[in-house]
This record gives sequence, C-alpha cells and structure tokens, in this order.
Amino acid sequence: MINRTLPAVRREVLLNPGPATTTDSVKYAQVCPDICPREKEFGDVMQWICDELSLMAGKPGRIETVLFGGSGTAADEVMISSCVPADGKLLVIDNGAYGARFAKIAEVYKLDFAVYKSSGFAPLDCDAVKARLIEGRFTHLAIVYHETTTGLLNPAPELCRFCHERGITTIVDAVSAFAAIPIDMDRDGFDFMASTSNKNIQGMAGAGFVFCRKEALEKTQDYPMRSYYLNLWDQYTHFKKTGQTRFTPPVQVLYALRQAIIETKTEGIENRYARYASCWNELVKTVKKLGLRMLVPEEVQSKLITAIIEPAVPHYSFDSLHDLAKAKSFTIYPGKLSDANTFRIANIGDIQPKEMAAFANLLEDYMRSIGVGKK
Repeated sequence: MINRTLPAVRREVLLNPGPATTTDSVKYAQVCPDICPREKEFGDVMQWICDELSLMAGKPGRIETVLFGGSGTAADEVMISSCVPADGKLLVIDNGAYGARFAKIAEVYKLDFAVYKSSGFAPLDCDAVKARLIEGRFTHLAIVYHETTTGLLNPAPELCRFCHERGITTIVDAVSAFAAIPIDMDRDGFDFMASTSNKNIQGMAGAGFVFCRKEALEKTQDYPMRSYYLNLWDQYTHFKKTGQTRFTPPVQVLYALRQAIIETKTEGIENRYARYASCWNELVKTVKKLGLRMLVPEEVQSKLITAIIEPAVPHYSFDSLHDLAKAKSFTIYPGKLSDANTFRIANIGDIQPKEMAAFANLLEDYMRSIGVGKK
C-alpha cells in the first residue's frame, strides 16, 4: 500500500522513447521493507506479475511469461539464443536499429541466419518478405513490431500469421508496442515476444520478460543451451518448480512493476493507446503548422514515437532545443538513423495531452525564433 502522505516527486516529462515517465505511485512502490527474494511472499509477487502480464498477451491459459533481470535487449537475446534449434534457419528483418540488433545477436551466437534489409522509414514490403521466407526455406522469423528508431509500425501480425500457416516459428520484439497496441499472440501468430518494464507498461527500468505460446515454449527444451544466464527453458522450469528465478531478481523494480500493472489494468490498454494518440495529435498539429516534415509516412506511424526531420536552417541546434526543453522539465532525444538527421519525440509513459501541448508550444517558439515556420 502506498503512503499517500509522501511528497510528490518533481515532475519530469520524458519525451525520450524509454524509460518513460512514471506515476508517483509507481515510484513509491519501490519503497518497501527489505525482503530476501527467496521468500515465498516475493515468489508470490513474481507469480502474480507473470500471470497478469500473460493475460495482456493472450487468452487465459495460453501464454507463459518468463521474467529476467535486464533490459528489453536482454529479453531479445533470450529469444534469439534460446528459441532457434541447432538445425534452424532464421530470417531477421532489419529496418532500424533494433532489427539490426537482432541480427547482431544472431551473429554473436553463430546461428544460421540471413537478413532482410529494408528502409528505416518506408513501409515493409510484405510480399517480398513472404517470398524470401519461402525461397530461403527459413524455419524462424525475427521481427520488430514497433521500430523505436523511427516510430515505424511493422506489419508483424500479417507476416507472423503467414509464418504460422507454414510452420515457421516467429520471434517478435514488442518492447515499445506491448501495453499500448492490443496483442493476442494466438490471433497475431506470435510464438515468442519480448518486452520490458520501462516503456508502455510504465514501470521502472530493470526487468525484461519473454511471452511464450505454450506449444512453442515446450519445443525449446531440447534446443542447445547457448547462454547460461539468459536461457529461456531453464528460467521457466526453475520458476515453475521453485517459485523463484534462478538468479537474484530486481526486487524494487518488480514491486514497481506490480503497481504499474495495476494502473495499466485500471486505465485499459485501448484507453492508454487513445491517450498516447491524443498526445501524438497535439505534437503533429504543431509539426505541420511549422512546415516540419516527419520521417515516417503517417499511415505507418505507430503514434507512439515520431521522428522529425531537422530543419535545414543555419541557427538550428538540437543541443539548444534539448537544453531549452530540459529547463522546462521536458527531455527529448536525438535520432538514431545515420542517413537522416532527425530528432525523436515519444508520447509514451504517464504523460497527458496538456503536457504535450505545452511542449508543442515550446517547440513552436524555438522554431520560429530561428526562422522556421514564419510566413
């Protein structure tokens, strides 16, 4: 139970794409009596977290959630290292920094894999990907649902359903999609899916989780153990047997995650996405008024992260814009694409449309001060 007499924490609006802004109640959930995480009480907390997360990813009894200490990339590494058999052949979709990260992980583990390279901001060509899957006789597909690099939303459900019809196992990075975009892993054809505690679920950074369709998870028990710490089957079976993770879990982070899940259930995932989209609308209204351009076409934007092309005017400076925003308690983030000069504005986390409107006003004032948007 949160002590409501505790003072409010200074409000910082994080417009970077994670970790996201959290509620005070999530922050204070970390303030609790010290506990050995091997006690049954904490095992019960972790079991509750797993059960509730599973219900957000599919129908009751269909999904298993496996917790790990680490970031979303740790959860991605769990999937790549644990979910491809020795004779498997993996196709990785690379259309952004996180797809490229999938490929790097596959390279490190020396898997039999190939990369389908696509634009970081144009829609993915589904027909070409499907043809490559069949021609290459791939057994596994790895794809990022929402590419955090740019805000591009990939057609992961369409491609994964295609894979399921052909017996191809699917591995999905949903790190910045889960808990904003409604997901049903059976309906969408996702066998394995990764996310984290610090983005749309609105918890604190430090816990990653892998969602598994039960049938797909069972198949991994005989796969080679390429990583000790990040092995999916060992982590799953140990927790099932003991109610504990194999290694020390991030205790305070998981208490905060429990509170974040409660708040997500209260708001509802559809309502949360509607709030995020309202924030996006506030931002885009100003972007268009200023004549700025967005990198990703609107029809394939997630409405969760927006990559804005930097204006080609002499006095523009991202650092100056960043520092101006920071002085007003807004944090913004530069772009990640090497072939496009952008800055990114995320509208995930515990932010409200009025706060995005306030940032949009600040953005407009700055841009007009350097000659952008003047008639």
